[in-house]
Amino acid sequence: MNRMKANNTKNKASVFFAEMSAFIKTHYKVIVLMLTGFAAATILNFFNVATSQTIASFRMEDFEVGQIADRTIYASKSIPADEMNPVFIEEGEKIIRKGFPITEEAYSKLLKMSESPIYLDLRAFANSELYLLLLMMMWYLFFAFIPRKRTMLLREFVFQVICFLVVYGAAAFGAKTQAFASPFALNIIIPSSLFVLIEAILYGQLNAAFFSVVLAFGVFDASSCQAVPFLFTLASCLAASTVVRKIERRIDMVFVSLILAFMDSVMVVLIAVIFNEKFAHMPIIIGGVAANGFLSGILALGFITPVEFLLNTASVFRLMDLSDLNNSVMRKMLVTASGTYQHSQMVAQLAENACRDIGANALVARVGAYYHDIGKMDQSEYFVENQTNGINKHNAMKPSLSVSVIRSHVRKGVEKAHQLHLPQQIIDIIEEHHGNNIIAYFYEEAKKENPNVNPADYSYTGNPPST
Repeated sequence: MNRMKANNTKNKASVFFAEMSAFIKTHYKVIVLMLTGFAAATILNFFNVATSQTIASFRMEDFEVGQIADRTIYASKSIPADEMNPVFIEEGEKIIRKGFPITEEAYSKLLKMSESPIYLDLRAFANSELYLLLLMMMWYLFFAFIPRKRTMLLREFVFQVICFLVVYGAAAFGAKTQAFASPFALNIIIPSSLFVLIEAILYGQLNAAFFSVVLAFGVFDASSCQAVPFLFTLASCLAASTVVRKIERRIDMVFVSLILAFMDSVMVVLIAVIFNEKFAHMPIIIGGVAANGFLSGILALGFITPVEFLLNTASVFRLMDLSDLNNSVMRKMLVTASGTYQHSQMVAQLAENACRDIGANALVARVGAYYHDIGKMDQSEYFVENQTNGINKHNAMKPSLSVSVIRSHVRKGVEKAHQLHLPQQIIDIIEEHHGNNIIAYFYEEAKKENPNVNPADYSYTGNPPST
């Protein structure tokens, strides 16, 4: 009995490790990227903690002379006296004692420890590292296991990691400047809305909403766990991911900028009321966050083109440009393959209507339909919709050669799409629009000559048939 239990335990362990190994092999690129991002965030966190005035993970604002200490703090290192500060601290010295009031001398020593470059608050650093580790795990779970309408691409992860590091650094080091030391003023320089707008335009509202949560929790840690920057970042980012939902023209981004500026202003006022903040400096802060929201929309419009080129994705603006039937590719198709042109228009109409009914992306479907047969343009006379003179060149060809010509329009279409730098979504449509179906007529003709012919040779996948 014990041997059977041991064998079952061993089998379960082997299955677990086998599944874990398979998972790592499948997702190793994303895992390496997340670990690289975590390492970069660790470096930012180290400098943030090293330049922060904290003792045992508590800020100096938590201590004052005469206060009854609620903890005992020892000096981890000796700090000699100098001309600027004659206070001497010896390693292992008890600075404050729990249950006793904090004296002026003890407060001076706490302040010197927090300002000293040789003193690193290891507890605060460790706490922040654990927080970032949990945030990284939550981030991965958001995008790996939550059901969505499409697969998360590696380049999108790369973009998000870079954006997160910029936002985290802005929140961490912006709070150390005198101008933005206030938790309300800090919101002025955090560019989270800018990145969420770009994410929403390129990858959709749902992904942008998830990313908003990640950025807000990152700001929470970078700002020493202050609630105001966290709440404002979360609300502002969610608003940004919502207002771009139905934009179709570039001019719409101006209205998005104005709406976001107004919403940011309202949100900072509401948060100030909730936290009983004095309104003496609020006009400056309101103007600052309004400028942040407006500039986020304008800068997002400027950054969209280079970012979508680097990530090989498509914004609604680029798709609208590609859907213009007056562009050079569509004009050439109309002249060289007029039948294919008419066929593409019909497919586009059907695909767009179908996508609207089921809630899919109708614009991507329409553009994909326009370009799905661009591989036919170089040899248009070999396709029946372009044969207007009643002559079919395939009648004088072997079935294997005919099927090679017909199949080639998919490969040529993908090659031409790469030359035109079309978005990956459109390239996928071109590559997959015939699936792996057998080209029936030529397959049946080939079977007459050779009953053992391989069906894969006459489908849109597999190796080309021998000629």
